[in-house]
Amino acid sequence: MPVQTSFSHKNILVTGGAGFIGSFLCEQLLKDGHRVICVDNFATSNAKNIDLLLQNSNFRFIKLDVNQPFDLETFPELAAFKLPFQGIQEIYHLACPTSIKQFDQYKIQTLLSSSIGTYHALELAKKYRAKILLASSSVVYGERKEGKSHVSEEETGIVNHLSPRACYDEGKRFSETMFETYRQVHGIDIRIARIFRTYGPRMPLFDGHLIPDFILNALDGKELVLFGGKEFRTSLVYVSDVVDCLFRLMDASQDPGPTNIGSDVDHSMLEVAEKIIEMTNSTSKIVEGEKFVFLSELSLPRIERAKELGWFPLIRLEDGLARTIEYMRANKILLSSL
Repeated sequence: MPVQTSFSHKNILVTGGAGFIGSFLCEQLLKDGHRVICVDNFATSNAKNIDLLLQNSNFRFIKLDVNQPFDLETFPELAAFKLPFQGIQEIYHLACPTSIKQFDQYKIQTLLSSSIGTYHALELAKKYRAKILLASSSVVYGERKEGKSHVSEEETGIVNHLSPRACYDEGKRFSETMFETYRQVHGIDIRIARIFRTYGPRMPLFDGHLIPDFILNALDGKELVLFGGKEFRTSLVYVSDVVDCLFRLMDASQDPGPTNIGSDVDHSMLEVAEKIIEMTNSTSKIVEGEKFVFLSELSLPRIERAKELGWFPLIRLEDGLARTIEYMRANKILLSSL
């Protein structure tokens, strides 16, 4: 593989950079001294996630849909990044709609993001010989199997490719296939991160993601709605831990293969709701709500491969919830109006 020229400041592209995880990723990259190009079309993200980043001279936001052809070198706002000379050194490909309540509305966009959008990202990596990371998902393993709660990266999983949510589940599997094929054919340096359920500040509100809605409703004394049912259990990892592992995976000297990023602890969402009520001194009650097709009970990750990168989820659930509650308290008026 050709050796890239070393630059004191990397040019790094983040697709889906205005999303929940993407915005934290962009923020940390800027703190590390890199130049960041963030592209997003705000399908399921929010411009407010990157408001503060726009003041940084090393940050550029381009509103575009990765499913449409684009040439970054034609954008005058990127002239300072000298793309024709320096190119792009790294690409984090996160662009894909993620909506629980509005899942049906974004099915075609989801399908295209996992195929055409991924193709465009990989073509950029080929053009610039950039290292590229895919934000894949735990959904590639299929639903949790009875009697077996944890999965390792060697397991292929079973996904119903004709199910109501297949555009996302099978889409993520196909994205992984595209990445691996570009590695085989073009020698692209790829990384695949299989991210498990993540929480923290900037999560979409009123979309079935549970924790942000739990907190906002608890602060208002409203009912906490368990959309997955009172038996719903899941892995929960704090967003800063996810970003830390993405960096470690990207910086690894060799591709370790698909890597699970998540907590291997099984959490009852009923108990999480009860904990939030206690932490906010709320009088809210917990009720069961509709079960959404996109909110399924998935397996827990085996994280030995991530540990080999020196990573382990450091933020305890109690501390992560406290940080998220603090953020939502401070921004409650703004968040309630969204």
